[in-house]
Amino acid sequence: MSVSSKCYYALRAIYALAQHDRPEPMKIAEIAEQEKIPIRFLEVILAQLKGGGFVQSRRGADGGYRLARPAESLTVGEIMRYVDGPIAPVDCVSQMRPKECEFHGECHFFGFWGRVRQAISDVVDKTTFADLIQEAKNRQHGYVGDWTI
Repeated sequence: MSVSSKCYYALRAIYALAQHDRPEPMKIAEIAEQEKIPIRFLEVILAQLKGGGFVQSRRGADGGYRLARPAESLTVGEIMRYVDGPIAPVDCVSQMRPKECEFHGECHFFGFWGRVRQAISDVVDKTTFADLIQEAKNRQHGYVGDWTI
């Protein structure tokens, strides 16, 4: 499984909007600069995310983008599936678009790939953008290990 550049940029754009704590919408140029996303590509991505109901936009001098839902209720998995489609390391274990296996149920790896898909899904479906923001804040404060002997 590989995450496309478009999906990676979409995740970063959603993260920037989730992190934006001012009342006014976030300008597209600000998102592009902060997340190092080419602005023309970002325009296409934000239009797609708007169509999916993940972001809202407002036109004009005071316009920009904001999340359509709180960051606490928006998961990484939702965005990944919306932009890139099913999350599966191989097509035969995809829950949304399964492909018939050439081994007709005799594949030695079917169970393994199913577990890999499930493990990835468990992580991306349980991780919200609020979680990612909190993780970043925790990293900024630094980690102090508890070394007990």
